[in-house]
Amino acid sequence: MLARMIELLQSVTAQAKIVAAPGKYAAFGVEIVADRWPGEGPLGGIITALEDAARSAARRDWNLIVSCDMPFLTQEWLKFLEERATKSTAQVVLPHSASGPEPLCACWRTEALESLRSGFASGVRKVTDGIALLQAEVLDGKDWKRFDSAGRLFWNMNTAADYEEARRILEAERK
Repeated sequence: MLARMIELLQSVTAQAKIVAAPGKYAAFGVEIVADRWPGEGPLGGIITALEDAARSAARRDWNLIVSCDMPFLTQEWLKFLEERATKSTAQVVLPHSASGPEPLCACWRTEALESLRSGFASGVRKVTDGIALLQAEVLDGKDWKRFDSAGRLFWNMNTAADYEEARRILEAERK
């Protein structure tokens, strides 16, 4: 899954990085950014990614941040999301699916870092609570459904059975 996600991200962004423990995914050939708050949930990883972006010589205004467990994300959707973000005045642009907000498939402005860091320091750990500290643009079904005829775009894997199901579907689609 990680190899697929790296390939997908490299098709739409200038650079793909992984937020994780140092050395954990070195075999994948992309830069590993050490998670500053391991075990503290995805909001810490988002803040870590934004801190890295703020320090980067090639600083970008927008950062596409996705979790690696979404096997049905597409290049077309991610390009649309990035294009929409570049036209937005919001600090985060994220889809809202039937399951709710999808903050782990979103574009985050580097400038959102201070608000998120402040919230995190005061105990905020839920990503949606972090988003509440920002100006957000939410994309609903009219924006993303054209990229998702099967209703799986934001489906994520949480179990070994989910992984096997995703693998089965992807293999069937390749035939």
